[in-house]
Amino acid sequence: MVTTRVNPFLSGNFAPVQTEITSSTLQVKGKLPSHLSGIFVRNGPNPQWEPIGQYHWFDGDGMLHGVRISNGKATYCNRYIRTKKWQVEHEAGKANSSGLLEKRAKNSSENLFRNTANTALIWHNGQLLALWEGGAPHAIQVPNLETIEEYTYKGKLVSSFTAHPKVDPKTGEMMFFGYSFISPYLQYGVVSAEGELLRTVPIDIPQPVMMHDFAITQHYTIFMDLPMTFSGERMQKGKPWIMFEPDKPSRFGIVPRFGDNRNIRWFESPACYVFHTLNAYEDGDEVVLIACRMSSSTVLGSDDSQFDPEADIPRLYKWRFNLSTGTVSEEMLDDVASEFPRINENLLGHKTRYGYTNKTAKDPLPLFEGIIKYDFNTGKSETHKFGEGRYGGEAVFAPRPGATAEDDGWLVTFVYDTSEDASELVIVDAQDMTGKPVARVLLPQRVPYGFHGAWISEEHLRSSL
Repeated sequence: MVTTRVNPFLSGNFAPVQTEITSSTLQVKGKLPSHLSGIFVRNGPNPQWEPIGQYHWFDGDGMLHGVRISNGKATYCNRYIRTKKWQVEHEAGKANSSGLLEKRAKNSSENLFRNTANTALIWHNGQLLALWEGGAPHAIQVPNLETIEEYTYKGKLVSSFTAHPKVDPKTGEMMFFGYSFISPYLQYGVVSAEGELLRTVPIDIPQPVMMHDFAITQHYTIFMDLPMTFSGERMQKGKPWIMFEPDKPSRFGIVPRFGDNRNIRWFESPACYVFHTLNAYEDGDEVVLIACRMSSSTVLGSDDSQFDPEADIPRLYKWRFNLSTGTVSEEMLDDVASEFPRINENLLGHKTRYGYTNKTAKDPLPLFEGIIKYDFNTGKSETHKFGEGRYGGEAVFAPRPGATAEDDGWLVTFVYDTSEDASELVIVDAQDMTGKPVARVLLPQRVPYGFHGAWISEEHLRSSL
């Protein structure tokens, strides 16, 4: 009897849902907070057709799932992001592009730049943008989540656009970057609070790398030139074209917000990989970065000769870069594995007391069993557990309107119950992490595991109309 191995990212709650629905009759267990009003939207991969070849979780078409909360009631809708790739394949009735794991001819970029818009979301200048680091953002209507168009800043966007741009909550400026497989390998851009792309400058790095995230402070931008490299030459030797190289150091570049190659400072530390940063801030002569660090990563390819038992295990770390002495130090803040870090983004780029991450489950798949709240003043943490057989996604902080305490608000995320094969929106009081959720919104269909989300307040929703 011949058995066919099932791709884990096409089964269980990783499997896609094809139906787009809108539902206004959602059951709520508990009570929705009276001051919580807005929409939670989460992005993620959801292939509309059976994939070609080896499917990786990162390959799927972008689908948005949104829960609108208003006047103590909740509604749900989900929509595919109508990218060019989605439109072409929708008309063809089948997939026509392969994914990240497929081998390619030398110097071939075929199917490499098919923007799926499946990774993250950012709200800036009254506009929701769906993001994928290999191409331009897509503008999204709210609250109906319909795709408006590809968003290129009136044609001024000359690079790809990171899935994790940073908006300074004080100035309203948005910083972004784009990496490339051809020179320049890295470009850095700044968008004004009014949505004008002010400048894009190249930042010199020695070779193309996968740079998924970065960080900002009040005055600086921090780039991470980590040894997750791209190499067509390596691919021709039968090795992965994307691979972590443990014999190369990690490099962190710190540049003034409106700086360039002339005033960037580079710091080296032991090889590691970081998918996501929590925050960064200035402390005297030092720039401090907090992020989820892996000793190495095999997520997108590996060389079997370089076995690392700690690979792909993210833990919260802190780096200190001294701008006066040129020294760098790093320390592990917690040995518990966790990812998808978030903060109260009203304080992004400034020192925070609290941070939140998702606690990883003991499973080979990227499953999260709870939310960890870190108190950086005391060094202590608390964990909200989703419950047995229940796994959640990135928890987004929704601040209480008018709050003065940093942690006065709610953590919002989707949770999947394996025993019920059902999903719900879970709302946790950030000041009562070990208590039960204040509300659970039962959803009309399963929400597959995905990537990053955003909370858009009622005030922001009104400003977009």
